[in-house]
Amino acid sequence: MPTQSLPMTRRLAGMLAIAGLATAFATGAAAQQQQQQVKFDTPLHIVVGYAPGGATDRVARIVGDKLTSRLGVPVVVDNKPGAGGRLAAQQVKATPASQNVLMLANPAVMVVAPLVFKDNNYDAERDFVPVSYVNDYNFALAVSPTLPVRELNHLLAWMRANPNQANVGVPATGSLPHFFGLMVGEKAKVQTQVIGYRGSAPLLNDVIGGQVPVAVDTEDVAVPQHAAGKLRILAISGAKRSPFLPDVPTFKEAGLDLAATGWNTFFAPATMPKEKAERLAVVIREVMQDPDTQRKFKDSGMTPVVSTQAQTAAMLKAYRAQWAPVVQKSGYQP
Repeated sequence: MPTQSLPMTRRLAGMLAIAGLATAFATGAAAQQQQQQVKFDTPLHIVVGYAPGGATDRVARIVGDKLTSRLGVPVVVDNKPGAGGRLAAQQVKATPASQNVLMLANPAVMVVAPLVFKDNNYDAERDFVPVSYVNDYNFALAVSPTLPVRELNHLLAWMRANPNQANVGVPATGSLPHFFGLMVGEKAKVQTQVIGYRGSAPLLNDVIGGQVPVAVDTEDVAVPQHAAGKLRILAISGAKRSPFLPDVPTFKEAGLDLAATGWNTFFAPATMPKEKAERLAVVIREVMQDPDTQRKFKDSGMTPVVSTQAQTAAMLKAYRAQWAPVVQKSGYQP
């Protein structure tokens, strides 16, 4: 009898494992079937908290065009600018469960604003459900062509030697480039004065004209000026070199142990039925796998991301853990 018990135990364990796999497969298939049964009978509205033409707006329109055929209903991009994107979040939060609404938002709205504004009238974690993370973007540190530096370590040496001139321009006070600029100063042990502008255009004009020596902005707006020789990008914030700037080093390569990116992510209001949000996550992931979608992102100077809903939630958790200490330590008040 003892000689037969071990094989019997193994056979039983094998049978149980097969049964477990079958159950998991059946559960997954049932969930997929349930998602496919979710129908969209009315248009889907994608709310963007910025004016038309910006990077977030371009992302919404590329993805929205592809969603129309997959969902079988019109997809409308609604631009609701105001309060740096917070106005859109306040409106989407209050969406009735019967309406099909997504918000495309970046870290300024979903990470920074909750830390620095006391009257947001929305809770970024409680009032919204992350659906799909669709693209990354780098920050670029650029200098005026009149500044006699060509490498990051030369710039930092110049800033230490000229503290009264060590001004860093950013496209908006309280923006992610603002806090990344503070990260750079802290990591390099350089006292910097951050100057907030009303957008990228006036910032880059002043850098090109030599009114401010250094700028930190998103890569997509700085690349064309760099390519034209109007300013000089010294470093990129990603963990690896940008495909749009293969000759420009990352901060780590340039000698500063620092990496950070921004993103655009689709969020559903917490009022949306769970199965509908899950269906949208699956469909948006399919859209992001489409080679034509990826080409359009890259043609716009943006890096596409294919992500599940669970991966999106994990990214947000890690991102908040990275940036919250930086924002809080800065003491920034609007």
